[in-house]
Amino acid sequence: MAVRLKDIARDLGVSVVTVSKVLRNHSDISDETRDRVLKRMKELNYRPNLAARALVTGRSFSVGLVVPDLVHPFFAEVAKGLSKILRKKGYSLLIASSEEDPELEQQELDMMLARRVDALVVASAQWTVESFRRIEEQKTPYVLIDRQFAGLAANFVGVDDEAVGALATSHLIEQGCRRIAHIRGPELSTGLGRLEGYRRALAKHGLAPMAGYVVMGRSVDNLSDTSGHEAMLRLLALKPRPDGVFCYNDPTAMGAMKAILDGGLRVPQDVAVIGAGNVNYAGLLRVPLSSIDQHSDSIGERAGKLALSLVESKTAVRPRTVLLDPGLVVRASSARAS
Repeated sequence: MAVRLKDIARDLGVSVVTVSKVLRNHSDISDETRDRVLKRMKELNYRPNLAARALVTGRSFSVGLVVPDLVHPFFAEVAKGLSKILRKKGYSLLIASSEEDPELEQQELDMMLARRVDALVVASAQWTVESFRRIEEQKTPYVLIDRQFAGLAANFVGVDDEAVGALATSHLIEQGCRRIAHIRGPELSTGLGRLEGYRRALAKHGLAPMAGYVVMGRSVDNLSDTSGHEAMLRLLALKPRPDGVFCYNDPTAMGAMKAILDGGLRVPQDVAVIGAGNVNYAGLLRVPLSSIDQHSDSIGERAGKLALSLVESKTAVRPRTVLLDPGLVVRASSARAS
């Protein structure tokens, strides 16, 4: 017979409510009582009946995360930070990938809603806001990460993308670059914001954008290193060629560096390169990559805290926007100034 909460409570001489609070990591339980309950649970190999708990509480104690790409290190770090916060509160994390396909994303969202997740965290590949109207109709709280939508009043956690573009471009200018190109991102808030930051930094330093110096690769996150390689080849064919390039993300920058080095040029002496995302292996490359740190782990943590606050709120709350300031990480790929 399966072990029940009342069995553990009877063994320890405590109430079922106390045992339940230990399961939910409630703050008003003493460390001594918590340790006794957890030890007895382990001895009896207790496994909570999640379906029964959901019927009683009206919650599944799960949060769904839908991202464009599970391979991209940025989203992996976001998931890590999010999971850390949820685990402390006894919540599970369900993860799905849209593969940058709006239709597939909608299917994954519908599946998450069918599983009655308590909240959703989404880095969306959608071009319209209709999917989120449907989520709102079901009264499931959600938090957007990384990508925003104009005209949609939604909770959002991410980095200031205009500041990302301005910081990266200004750094290249400070390193002595004057012909700065940009391998840009998609027609989403991230790509548009970083492009605007790039233009703003050029204008601030009195530099005019040069014809053909803003290009877009074929892909966003999937195979973006190949996309960055192809885009960089187009830039290298220009006359004069760029002496610096700001790439939408780090995988794009890695592809761009490969094109430069394969062409017999030097990084950063001939072309300085900077990316965005600060992936954890950027310092291990043949030429360590300078990058803009988006604090991906912190984005996951802040999104988790916000999602749980929405679940636990007794009343409707106004949408919140949490913008993290990007940070510059200088490595060999852009360090030209002595």
